[in-house]
Amino acid sequence: MAVSNDLILNVTPSEIAIALLEEKQLLELNKEKSNLQFSVGDIYLGKVKKIMPGLNAAFVDVGYEKDAFLHYLDLGPQFKTLCKYVNVHVSRKGKPVGIASFKAEQDLDKNGKITDVLTSGQVVMVQIAKEPISTKGPRLGSEISIAGRNMVLIPFSNKISISQKISSNEEKKRLKRLMQSIIPEGFGVIMRTAAEGKKVAVLDAELQGLIKKWESAFEKFRSITIPSLLVSEIDRTSAILRDLLTVSFSNIWINDEAIFHDIRSYIATIAPEKEKIVKLYTGGVPIFEQFGIEKQIKALFGKTVSFKSGAYLIIEHTEALHVIDVNSGNRSKASSDQESNALDVNLAAADEIARQLRLRDMGGIIVVDFIDMHNPDNKQMLFDRMREDMTKDRAKHNILPLSKFGLMQITRQRVRPEMHIHTNEKCPTCNGTGEIGPSILFDNELETQIAYLSREKKQTILTLKVHPFVAGYLNKGMFSKKLQWSFKYHCILRVKPTMAYTFMEYHIFDRHGDELTY
Repeated sequence: MAVSNDLILNVTPSEIAIALLEEKQLLELNKEKSNLQFSVGDIYLGKVKKIMPGLNAAFVDVGYEKDAFLHYLDLGPQFKTLCKYVNVHVSRKGKPVGIASFKAEQDLDKNGKITDVLTSGQVVMVQIAKEPISTKGPRLGSEISIAGRNMVLIPFSNKISISQKISSNEEKKRLKRLMQSIIPEGFGVIMRTAAEGKKVAVLDAELQGLIKKWESAFEKFRSITIPSLLVSEIDRTSAILRDLLTVSFSNIWINDEAIFHDIRSYIATIAPEKEKIVKLYTGGVPIFEQFGIEKQIKALFGKTVSFKSGAYLIIEHTEALHVIDVNSGNRSKASSDQESNALDVNLAAADEIARQLRLRDMGGIIVVDFIDMHNPDNKQMLFDRMREDMTKDRAKHNILPLSKFGLMQITRQRVRPEMHIHTNEKCPTCNGTGEIGPSILFDNELETQIAYLSREKKQTILTLKVHPFVAGYLNKGMFSKKLQWSFKYHCILRVKPTMAYTFMEYHIFDRHGDELTY
């Protein structure tokens, strides 16, 4: 039976939240600010600010508040050629020079020094490898690549590489022959897993689009200031779709009409057969509540996460690493055999830990303290289970077997800030002060706001969004508070429960859905 995969996009004025559900279980959650800058894949023209010989690295100004870090090993073998190509365009500011006719320089020495190739004040083309995290600026690379749905274009490289996830040797040979026949001189490509089975027309169209994207960067040199963004990676929403669409989605739900059309057009371009799965959500209930995501977020992002029959995880974060402790809790034991119970809890914990790593996008070093087991076969079974669970994780990772202390070490690539969501709520009545006003007057406060907005602001249709418990109180009975206020203030009043709100939180909206201030 096919697994149900849904992608839910919650669009607000400040951000887009993207949730991936598998069988209605939340697996990934990404939040993209509307004004996000310095995303992984963005290509900048920057200026070297400081050379650090001791680190064999340089700090580069790309327009971020902190200088970005560029290590010698991240320059790429064709760095000298790239620098020469950039310098030509900085000086002439005319029509872009074709790569095919450009004479390549000698490849960079892997054991060289940063002082051999970079000087303070030098203009360089760089690409964001890691977004700014915590107090650090972006991490850069200079081996430029432009990613598409089926391939990654690499200028100044003549190599054609095929994804190792394509198992068929015949298909690998077909793709290599095909690309050799259509790729221009001076460009290399990495064929992604999604390219498997694709026809030449599809691949050629994408290749030309990526080359056009590369050439358009140099057309900007005519009126460029340094530092400056040259090529922007597609937004996080489209990037996630591009990477995830190898999975057979059942639905993609979006609550914003403009982005719905954008995503639908994008899907129609890269995968026409999937266009119909993109759907516009127009329900009155917030989209994350409709699909049960809001409740899962509250349950899954806390310090303590329950997962099976009373067993739970405790997840602690530090600057250096993440620590996960597995506890059996008050779990009723199906057997008197401690080893069997430990194995049962540990296997279930492995499933939840793999999910948590993707969900929170935890990176760096993760240390997991499993329940002690003595049987080597059980330890191996747990190690195999964790490796299997992590196969769906798109981030690069490495898992070590259990140590003699029962600890498992996992390293996971982190290129973006980790997802932090505070699930503990400040006391809604005292606002954290420890002192509260008379809660019996809360409905009076609501009535005062309704009266003011209807009489003074002349609003005839109002929507009051409150916590479900408060909504139940206001809607209770044949002659409810809602009905009383509607008659009293000559307005149409709608009361809508919103699970994401704290107990005493409320917001009032007009007929167009715009929030009203008072």
